Amino acid sequence: MSELIFVRHGQASFGAQSYDKLSPLGVEQVRLLASHWQAHGERFDHIYCGELLRQRETATELLPLVNGGAAQIAVHPGLNEYDGSPLIDIYLRDHHPADAGVVLPILDRKLFQHVFEATTAKWIDGHLVPAPHDKGFEAWHKFKGRVHNAIDELMAKHSNGSRVLVSTSGGVIALALQRVLGLPDAQVIAANWMVNNSSVTRLRYGGGRVSLTLFNGLSHLEKPELRDKITYR
Repeated sequence: MSELIFVRHGQASFGAQSYDKLSPLGVEQVRLLASHWQAHGERFDHIYCGELLRQRETATELLPLVNGGAAQIAVHPGLNEYDGSPLIDIYLRDHHPADAGVVLPILDRKLFQHVFEATTAKWIDGHLVPAPHDKGFEAWHKFKGRVHNAIDELMAKHSNGSRVLVSTSGGVIALALQRVLGLPDAQVIAANWMVNNSSVTRLRYGGGRVSLTLFNGLSHLEKPELRDKITYR
C-alpha cells in the first residue's frame, strides 16, 4: 500500500497586506512538525505542493524529510487553494447588500468567518455569478474537479509503497476527504473549517482501494505547553 500525507500549511498572515505568507507562528508550527517527524524516524519518497507561497514555504521546511540528497519539491497547480477574495466580493455585491459597507479585507476573525460561510454556501449552490470585470473567480465544480484530478494523478504516478508528502490547504484536504468518503459538497466546506494549520491527513491506497487513516492530526502540538500554538487561521 502507498500513502498520501497531506499537510495543511502553517498559519498564514491573516490581516496583513499579503495573506499568502506564513506568519512567524506558522513557520514555528511547521518546524515543530518536522522535528516531531524526524524524532520518530518518518521519511518520505516525494514531496508536492501547490503554487501558493504559504504552501511552498511549508514544503521547504519539510523537504529535509524526503529521501534522496537531491530531492526537490514538485509544484502542482491542482493543489492550489481556491481564491476566496472574488467569492466574497460577488457575495457582498449581489447577495447581501446590507453588508456592502464591510471594509475589505475583513480583519475581524468572527465577522470574516460569518461572511465566508455564507459566501461558500452560495458558491457551492452555483449562485455566485461573476461579472465580466470579476477576476480570479473559480466555480465550485471546477475547483472540485481539478483537486480530485490532482489526487488521482498522484496516486496513479506513485505506487509500490510510495510515501508522498503533499503541502496544501484546507479546501484541498477537505476535497481529499470527499474523494475517499463520498461526502456531499456541503459537508466538504464544513470539514474545511475544521482543518488546523500544520495538521496531518493520511490516505492509504493500492489495489484499487483508497482509505482514510488519519484526519487533522496534531501529534506535534499535543504537549500542554504547545497547545496555544494550535490555530485554524
